[in-house]
Amino acid sequence: MSQSQPRVGRPALASWLSTGNSITQQFMAIGGQADFVSLAGGLPAAELYPVEAMAAAQERALTRWGSAILEYGPIEGLPALRAAVAERVSAASGRRFGPENVLLTTGAMQGLDLVGKLLVDPGELIVSQFPTYLGALDAWRPRAPRYEKLDWSLQAPGQDAALRQAKFVYAVPNYSNPTGVLVSQEERAALLDKVLAAGTWLLEDDPYLPLQFDGPAGPGILAHHAQRQPNGAYDGPVIYLGTLSKSLAPGLRVGWIVAEASLIAALALVKQSTDIASSLLTQALALEMIESDFEAQHVPKIVATYRERRDVLCAAASEHLSDWFEWEVPPGGMFVWMRAKTPEIDTDALYAHALQEKVAFVPSSVFDPDGALKSAMRVNFTRSAPEVLTEGVRRLARATRRQLEARPGRAA
Repeated sequence: MSQSQPRVGRPALASWLSTGNSITQQFMAIGGQADFVSLAGGLPAAELYPVEAMAAAQERALTRWGSAILEYGPIEGLPALRAAVAERVSAASGRRFGPENVLLTTGAMQGLDLVGKLLVDPGELIVSQFPTYLGALDAWRPRAPRYEKLDWSLQAPGQDAALRQAKFVYAVPNYSNPTGVLVSQEERAALLDKVLAAGTWLLEDDPYLPLQFDGPAGPGILAHHAQRQPNGAYDGPVIYLGTLSKSLAPGLRVGWIVAEASLIAALALVKQSTDIASSLLTQALALEMIESDFEAQHVPKIVATYRERRDVLCAAASEHLSDWFEWEVPPGGMFVWMRAKTPEIDTDALYAHALQEKVAFVPSSVFDPDGALKSAMRVNFTRSAPEVLTEGVRRLARATRRQLEARPGRAA
């Protein structure tokens, strides 16, 4: 091939890159600027990271395991941690899951990636909760899937047909990113019924489960199915994702997939070709944090801090943003989903004005596979101190006035 000839696939790669979303990179860059207030990223509060406890746990882990945890590890993960995760899920669901049902991953994000690689070919259908987690859309973008919106009422025209065609259904029932919604137990059970009838998989993404502010979230969809199949080897459509990123620290990069054993074996083969194995050192550290009961003791401190910050943000929004936006106070999680009351507000346009006011949020268009939803914004309350949240809301109010004053066709 001469140098003047383009390589096969290069135009497609350029097209994919042009449709990719760089907004996450922008959020990370903004977060490092001292004069910016970032209400954008989905980051925990860094001051709550248990540095001293982790240092002690790492020393214990190295003493316990020695050089073995500095090696390449089993693809499926550290056996003792797989057993601990299986015990955790068994206690929550009321039926036995074993280590054979657990694949340890490099964060729950890798779980999303592996499921997409295994189950979806280009052009195939995913039925997804809407608006959809940006990280999931990023993980599956190389697979070039089609999307149908999941209607939790399950009454939308064509919903049954879409479920039958889908490679899997994606749901975040606990404090969804971006909306903070807690899906009712009735809706969870009804979706499970539909998925079983359709004969497809259901991917239950549950990273925010520890962050329960206003009472327990209740059984997950995996637990609902476990109650229907209480004995024997688990054989079901639910693929469950969990993580320690919200209860301990995201830098651990320890997550897990729980599913029937045959699917775990298939996902392990996909993981082998992705990274060989996740870090045994961080898995051993995570195991120490779980076995010492530190995680269980630490989560209430996180919840108390985040509950206060949620309340501060919502109070400031009631004072400064309620003329233009409406929202529900989320019962858990990390986000408030603010919906514009008027079509004159375009949150893509508002984002540019917000940057001029040195505040950032996430516009709703990035949570829409088609990029068409421009009437809402996701605001994070976990990362910033109360006074910073209040100042950030004031800046959002100024940005909103600027966007409305600058809109095309506005009378002088």
